[in-house]
Amino acid sequence: MERVTTLLTYQETKEKAEKRRELTQRIKAIIVERLNLDMEPNLITDDQPLFGRGLGLDSIDALELFVVIEDEFGVTIYDDNMEVFGSVNKLADYILENIEE
Repeated sequence: MERVTTLLTYQETKEKAEKRRELTQRIKAIIVERLNLDMEPNLITDDQPLFGRGLGLDSIDALELFVVIEDEFGVTIYDDNMEVFGSVNKLADYILENIEE
């Protein structure tokens, strides 16, 4: 029984990791497409800051991303949660925790 549980846990972990990988890829594609960045999505690292010295996005870019992310993933992002736009990883964490399935 313990081995079955371990296998299920491994499979679930593997599925969650794949889902997260797909999500981070989609987020990067959205950032590049919607903000018309002249770069390939795979050049954005998961922990790269999206604003400031990272990608250099500004408040107008943030507003556009805010709307697109809410529409695309069915999540609500409140003003006090704006730190979720710190990086692709932070955004993915927030989406996975709040996605409406």
